[in-house]
Amino acid sequence: MKTLVVKCFLLLALVCSCRAADSIWQLCNTNSNISASSQVSKNIDSLLATLVSKTPSKGFMTTTSSSYNNKEKVYGLAQCRGDISNTDCSTCIQDAAKKIREVCPNQSDSRILYDFCFLRYSQENFIGKLDTGAGLIYFNVANVTETDPKKFDNELGALFDKIRSEAVLPKSKGLGKGKTKLTPFVTLNGLVQCTRDLSELDCAQCFATAVRSFMTTCHNKKGCRVLYSSCYVRYEFYPFYFPLDPTKTGPSVSRISSVHLSP
Repeated sequence: MKTLVVKCFLLLALVCSCRAADSIWQLCNTNSNISASSQVSKNIDSLLATLVSKTPSKGFMTTTSSSYNNKEKVYGLAQCRGDISNTDCSTCIQDAAKKIREVCPNQSDSRILYDFCFLRYSQENFIGKLDTGAGLIYFNVANVTETDPKKFDNELGALFDKIRSEAVLPKSKGLGKGKTKLTPFVTLNGLVQCTRDLSELDCAQCFATAVRSFMTTCHNKKGCRVLYSSCYVRYEFYPFYFPLDPTKTGPSVSRISSVHLSP
């Protein structure tokens, strides 16, 4: 059973360099505590160095780090959002690798997500396995008023059916994005991405789990992000993926609520 914890805050809706941005989700598994001087901790540092140096060239990487036996082996994954540059990918992965060791210094099972990248490591082999356990939902507390709720639901569903179908194709590398006009003056923008270690079936299943929140927690809201370790989905009434439309801008300040999902 999943438990929900809700908190509210103000979020600046700005598109900016990922170096200046804070992480939007981080998870330190307290059941995986290790000492800072342990061999596992040293293996994590080695693994992070590899992810930082090699992920940007392709935007994705899985790797392992071990020393004397498999009990000390650590599995790692890093992935950048598919629409950003190699330079921004490199910046984001560097920030993520540094931040995750600051916020999870004594845990061997940790993950961190920024707008532009995701990084995870664990002593358990999670590579290629669907994970929709712990997660986080952000949603704009403002309701849709530009069109009637039924039409919005239909347009939202049609858009995400399209970009989900696009994302699971091998050539798309887990990324789908698109937009649709709700009115002559209002555009709905959507993006989905799953980690590239997943099969097409698991990627599709992750998306299906995530978008269900559009009809529950996020129903009739002006923006929503559902974040899991294996995928995330997002829609907004302003452009947020690249290439950006320079004629459109997001609201300077939006009131956002977040819901933590725990297994």
